[in-house]
Amino acid sequence: MGDVLIILANGFEEAEAVITVDVLRRLGIDVCIASVNDSPETESSGKIRFIADKKLPDCKNDKFKAVILPGGMPGTANLKNNGNVMEVIQKANERGAFVCAICAAPIVLGAAGVLEDVKFTVYPGFEEYFEKKPLTDMVVQDKNIITGKGPGAAFGFALRIGKALGKDTSAVARGMLLE
Repeated sequence: MGDVLIILANGFEEAEAVITVDVLRRLGIDVCIASVNDSPETESSGKIRFIADKKLPDCKNDKFKAVILPGGMPGTANLKNNGNVMEVIQKANERGAFVCAICAAPIVLGAAGVLEDVKFTVYPGFEEYFEKKPLTDMVVQDKNIITGKGPGAAFGFALRIGKALGKDTSAVARGMLLE
């Protein structure tokens, strides 16, 4: 099953997905990568093909400690328009799991109704999708919601998720020359 679930839809921002998975796995966190497609194959916004571990319907009822959405366009729109994604996000939030999104993907969290009464950040230019104003910080955690601003925030975003899951991130951050 995995400790965390990262969901990929065609058009996702590859750096946000790969950096997040890499950092979490270096921290010893079991990451399950799921595709929203009918097959495990997805294609990033940069036209790089990825093979996910599973298709989302095959793991949507698993109880992950965190669910992560990379941004990118049209990946974010493809996530937002997928009923399974919305169900996974809402159920994870209801049980208090960490719900994480970076770049444009907080739009999905907003559409799922999980951003009410929490602070968050989003990629510049996407503020219009929200009733309240997002913060401009690179990474924001409020309660069980963790958001990142964009590709440049991917390392900080992943490390914040690792800390939220109880990992000491200092050795990995030093080893990756992030400190």
